[in-house]
Amino acid sequence: MVVGDFPIELDTLVVGAGPGGYVAAIRAAQLGQKVAIVEKGNLGGVCLNVGCIPSKALINAAHRVEHAKHSDEMGISAENVTVDFSKVQEWKSSVVNKLTGGVEGLLKGNKAEIIRGEAYFVDQNTVRIMDEKSSQTYKFNNCIIATGSTPIEIPSFKWSERVISSTGALALKEIPKKMVVIGGGYIGTELGTAYANFGTEVTILEGSDQILPGFEKQMSTLVSRRLKKKNVEIFTNAMAQGVEETADGVTVTAEVKGETKTFEADYVLVTVGRRPNTDELGLEQVGVELTERGLVKIDKQCRTSVPNIYAIGDIVEGPALAHKASYEGKIAAEAISGEPAEIDYLAIPAVVFSDPELASVGYTEAEAKEAGYDVKASKFPFAANGRALSLNDTDGFMKLITRKEDGLVLGAQIAGPSASDMIAELGLAIEAGMTAEDIALTIHAHPTLGEITMEAAEVAIGSPIHIVK
Repeated sequence: MVVGDFPIELDTLVVGAGPGGYVAAIRAAQLGQKVAIVEKGNLGGVCLNVGCIPSKALINAAHRVEHAKHSDEMGISAENVTVDFSKVQEWKSSVVNKLTGGVEGLLKGNKAEIIRGEAYFVDQNTVRIMDEKSSQTYKFNNCIIATGSTPIEIPSFKWSERVISSTGALALKEIPKKMVVIGGGYIGTELGTAYANFGTEVTILEGSDQILPGFEKQMSTLVSRRLKKKNVEIFTNAMAQGVEETADGVTVTAEVKGETKTFEADYVLVTVGRRPNTDELGLEQVGVELTERGLVKIDKQCRTSVPNIYAIGDIVEGPALAHKASYEGKIAAEAISGEPAEIDYLAIPAVVFSDPELASVGYTEAEAKEAGYDVKASKFPFAANGRALSLNDTDGFMKLITRKEDGLVLGAQIAGPSASDMIAELGLAIEAGMTAEDIALTIHAHPTLGEITMEAAEVAIGSPIHIVK
């Protein structure tokens, strides 16, 4: 290839190497396209570096601490449980490094060129990629934009050493004595739970009338109850107003149900959402249309208003989920190769690694009714499952949503241990057009949490074994 003032030509250029971008690049290369992927930061994007992966590592470590301290019921007691937080952070970083190194190996193994730098669109077939030392022009036939999102900064809570985003919370050098979390969504709840398990006094301020407002009230109530057992204070209908910083802490002011309250802490973690990274790309140069929120408008093949430019992940409509971005990356790459791939979000799962875990896929009961279905909601409790009892973790339930006329599976919600793993079977059931009877007739290994799926299906068809009809 010729470099310098002469443009390098590509079949497909992918901008952003997060879980959407790197998957898109690999699939495009597998389909025979000459591919390059450009990334200004670390391979793996937010998810692998400062999001999904490090947060789950921290959550798992915190669970180990909690289990060590609270297993008296099982006849196990441990005295003077200590945490070397610097070692926890080292271990967390080792997990991240293994995965980001793996991504680099996968890209190279599929012959996708990796380019370091920032991309700026010159026209609909050209970008200029710049790093600190040089710049290079690349010509492409097609482009997939996968630049992800950034935590939203509240004007009255500017980022600082004590006012931190999720990125800052994952990189703390010590376990805080006190932490205020603004925003009780999935990020705030997950990280708040992790630090509470480490021993931090956590206060969550949530603007709506429940934490985890994207989930059914009965599910979020289970999480609230567990958090309160960990001495986490939760204030709903709470609007954060401002913060005063000192050398060793913060004082947060908030309006809670019409009353002004103050909260003192070592840190305030702000998790009120994320904004799409669509600025400073030069999209206006090529006529890529955006929504009022700065999201890129796409069709069912992830194609933007410019036919040869595609967009995926957090910069398009829908939930900011890594697995959604990966899914869309495959669709875009296949569409470029002329395959009839289209996005279908019906069976996209949503998971919160709270305590207990929450997971949902397909329709909720309310959504199914709103869509015009005559539905049946069938529940089975974790407390009636032998494996859950042996884990000493019986809070929770599975709720199966089926169509009354034929038992077609429309959706499912799970609150309980390993909900994040269990939801996949229900996603497959929806994708495959399976009925509750199909699931009930599938032999599930015993004793497992997976049996709860079979048992909920048996409730749906009117033949439950392990609960009274």
